[in-house]
Parts: sequence; C-alpha cells; structure tokens
Amino acid sequence: MTLASPKGNGKMVAFPRGLTSIAASVVILAMFLIFASWFLVSFPIGSAIRGYFYGVDGKIVLPALKNVDYSYSNSSSGSNLELPTMSSNSSVVVNNEKAQVSIRSVEKDSMASESNVEPSSSGKDSVDLKNNATLEKPTELPKLSSRATEKTADMSGFPSSNTSERNSVDSARGDSDFHFDGYSLGCDLYNGKWFYDPQGPSYTNNSCPIITQMQNCQGNGRPDKEYEHWRWKPSKCDLPRFDAKKFLELMRGKTLAFIGDSVARNQMESMLCLLWQASIYTLKLPVSWLNPLFHIEQFLGFEILEQWYVREWIVEVPQNRGNKRMQRWHFVSTSVMIVRLWSSWLVRETTEKIDFAPEGVTKLHLDAPDDKLMEFIPNFDVIVISSGHWFAKQSVYVLNNEIVGGQLWWPNGSPPMKVNNVDAFGISVGTILSAILTHPNYTGLTIVRSFSPDHYEGGAWNTGGSCTGKEKPLAIGELVENGFTNIMHEKQVSGFEHAVKKATNKSKLQLMDITEVFSYRHDGHPGPYRNPDPNKITKRGPDGKPPPQDCLHWCMPGPIDTWNELVLEIIRREFEGNRNSSS
Repeated sequence: MTLASPKGNGKMVAFPRGLTSIAASVVILAMFLIFASWFLVSFPIGSAIRGYFYGVDGKIVLPALKNVDYSYSNSSSGSNLELPTMSSNSSVVVNNEKAQVSIRSVEKDSMASESNVEPSSSGKDSVDLKNNATLEKPTELPKLSSRATEKTADMSGFPSSNTSERNSVDSARGDSDFHFDGYSLGCDLYNGKWFYDPQGPSYTNNSCPIITQMQNCQGNGRPDKEYEHWRWKPSKCDLPRFDAKKFLELMRGKTLAFIGDSVARNQMESMLCLLWQASIYTLKLPVSWLNPLFHIEQFLGFEILEQWYVREWIVEVPQNRGNKRMQRWHFVSTSVMIVRLWSSWLVRETTEKIDFAPEGVTKLHLDAPDDKLMEFIPNFDVIVISSGHWFAKQSVYVLNNEIVGGQLWWPNGSPPMKVNNVDAFGISVGTILSAILTHPNYTGLTIVRSFSPDHYEGGAWNTGGSCTGKEKPLAIGELVENGFTNIMHEKQVSGFEHAVKKATNKSKLQLMDITEVFSYRHDGHPGPYRNPDPNKITKRGPDGKPPPQDCLHWCMPGPIDTWNELVLEIIRREFEGNRNSSS
C-alpha cells in the first residue's frame, strides 16, 4: 500500500496551522489584557470618562444616618406610660455538656444599643438626609429594684438517660438575663414603657402591597395616626428599630415560619412589610459592551473595571412561591424564605361522627398535633407559633377518643363536661409544643408568641363590643383587667411548661410574652375602619350601639410591628450570643 505524501494533502497541513493561529491569538489577547490592566491601574481614567458621560466624579458615597433613639415627646396623651413590674419568673437553661449543677444569683446587665434608622420608601415619611440632624436620646429610665437579680439553673452536665436535658429551653418571658454557653444574652424585653417616636413607622400602607384590607386602617379612612408612632422601650436595654438588612443576614439561607390563625397571618404580613423596605447594594456596568470584560475580570481574579462600576441601592421585592396550602415569600439575595401555615387550633381536627357528637361538628383531638402542620416542621429553622382565639368558636373536645367537652355545643342530657374551652386551649398548647420538641428531625428555634389581647369594651365581638375612638395607649392606672385574657395566658404558659418537661430533641424553645405589654394598646386595632367603603358607619347610633368593628387584629403599620422587632432581637440573641445588638 502506498501512502500519500503530506505535501500533497492540504487538509492534513491546515490542522496544525489552525492550532498555531489560535495559540498565537490567545498569547496576544493575554498580553493585551495584562497591558490594559497595568494601564488602567497606573492611569485611572474611569472617573474622567464617567464624569464625561454621567456628570459625576468619584465614587458614589451614600449619606450615613446616625443610629438614633428618640425621647418621649409631648404627645396628646401626656401620660406616663411606663408599665408596672410584672410577675417574676426564672429563666432555666439546660445544656448537657458539663458535669455540675449550680444555682446562682446574677445581677442584670444593661445592654444599651442604638436604634437603626432606615429611610422610608414613602416620600412623606422619609428622613431628610440633607439636614442630617441628630435627635436627643431619651433620659435614663428609673430602675426597678424588684427585678434586680435572677436565679439561673445551670444543669449543663447533669447525667440523665433522657436526652431532653440536651435541649436548651430559654423562657423568653424576660424576667431575667438569659445565659447561653456562659454569656449574658440581654435584659428583660417585656418590662418597660411605650414612648412616642416622632419618626413614625418604617413603612406605610402605601409602601407595602400585601396588607390585608381589613388591617389597612389608613387606607380604610381612619383619621388619626398617633397610634403608629408609639414604640416599646424595655427598662434596662434598647429594642432597636427593625433592621431589615440585619434580619436577612442573620437568616441567610434559612426559613422562618409563622404558624397559627389570622392573628399569625397579621404578624407575618407585618414581617413582610418590614422586610419589603430592605435594600440591596449592587454593582452594575453602565454600558452593555463592558459585560464580557467583567467575566474576564472574574477569571483573572483581580479588578480591571473598578472605575467603571456604578454602585446603587435597589429595593428587593420578594418572590411569591406559595400556594393555597402554604404561603411562601423568597428573598433571593439572601435565600431567606418567609412562610405562613394556617392552623386554627394547632391540634388534629376532624368532622366525622364520634359517640354522641354528630358528623359535621368540628372535633378537636386535644392529644394529637395538627397532622397537616407536623409534616413541614423539619423544613423550618425558626418557627413563630400562636393560637387561642378560635377556642371561642363551636367545637367538640376529644381526649383518648372520648368526648370530654365542647364550646357552644353540649346537648341536653349529656354527661357533665370535663374540659371547657380555656382548659382545652392549655392542653392544645402542651400537645403541639411537645410534638415539636420531640420531633426527631427538628433542631430549630421555636418562638411561642403569647396570647394576643383583644379590646372589646361593653361586650364581645358579636355582642356590641367596641374600641371606637381609642387614639393612644392606656396609661398606668387606666388598664382594666380582662379575666378571659388573663386565664388564657395562664393556660398557655402552663402548656409551655408542660412541653418543656417532655423535650427530647436539640431544638430551642422561647416564650415571647407580649400579653401584658399589649394590653395597654387598645388604640392599635382597626375598630370600625375595616373596609374602604366611604359610607361605612364609624360612630355610635342614636341608640348608643357601636357599629361592627374589629378589636382583635392590629392595624398595619401599628403596634404589631413591635412583635417582629422582638422576634428579630430573640433571633439575634440566639444566633449572635451577647454581641452588641446595634452591630
């Protein structure tokens, strides 16, 4: 067989020449990029070019707002709104690593931090950056001697066959300093006063698009706005204004779930409105033809285009990825998910016939958690859970497959009830929290938001109760004790403590005790301003009867935003230990 000479085959000659050309091009391009990089570093012409095209010179410098706290202002109330001392309760921390048990008395530390001020996205509520004025901080609050010390049980190494003692359970009622791995995590968040903040809320009903219409008090025509300006100030530390960027950084890659009824939805929407104000600092190139050079810069590992960048803040809009079963809002920049799951009673609910309770009537199995809820628990890093108000609705109570009581349902001739609606609530709290604390695949933080007080005066929600005309918080001595609220709170705390004793996993549990604090905020409800109808009745009629109104849910913006300031502070303490809250 005769082989052809390479000289006579053009195709065989072209291939090595092509490789040579490509290699030469790569070398020339590399030399060009190296020269260009040296040239741009040695002779920065970017500012001059940017000045030519955009009329600016130098880097963009954002005006920095000082962290500001506000003193009590002369409002129309003129009242001293400092709350009286609440009941004492010890904080117990359990951590199974050391081999000793000690009980000690610790003086409380005052953790002072400054409030972070963010410009509102609404023009009328925005801070004047040009004036850059510094407001005076409030005067120091009088010290409360009755809460000067605490008792902390350190059971970190107590030998036990039950792994529940590895579970760190921090009761966040706030009667004492918290201790986590030996560090003080702050002061009592629930003993303090309401003070008037002239800056007002972080958002408006116009800057947040997801407010349920019934809680859009300004949009529904409520004429007063002072209720939006009152903020909570703990006695021995500061509760910073909600810092959306701080929250998203702490929760990076994590999921926060709000679980409960419509008041839980109210709180979830408040959280979204606060986060909706978060801005992201981004870099972009002014002209599209520079984009390929950006990728070359990333490949080389050093900046070529620094002088060309335009730096700006943009507001991140979360992506709605929810469905009818679960609302989900995703903040892409930090991969934070805000979730809401509906669960009216937090326990299993059926309608099938049981004994003398006919089909169709709601049966609550008080000893079984809500199945629809529990399957999602392992997916959450932080849970804010609450309930209570649905126990005023018709239902039948079942324990061990036996009917033991009911609400607005109990046939004549039936045996005496063993469990009423208040007892049923306490049992349900213990059931759901025990299920969470013993779930083998859950290691997150659970925050139990205590019972939210309503303010129906002169009757219940369906019997003429009213909160019309309330424009400022109650002052000391004006609070009228609500027996139902008090007993519901008591039963909830009892269920909380019952669940703590059953804990077996490594999750954390805290009680966010807002009940007494918010008993003073009768001004924060929609009242008759439940819809935008301009012809709605908002005053009492000639017979003195009030119009239909909502004195249970909370206006947005309004006092409910404080709940999420507390949530942020609890998360910060959990994730950062005793670092400065203003960092």
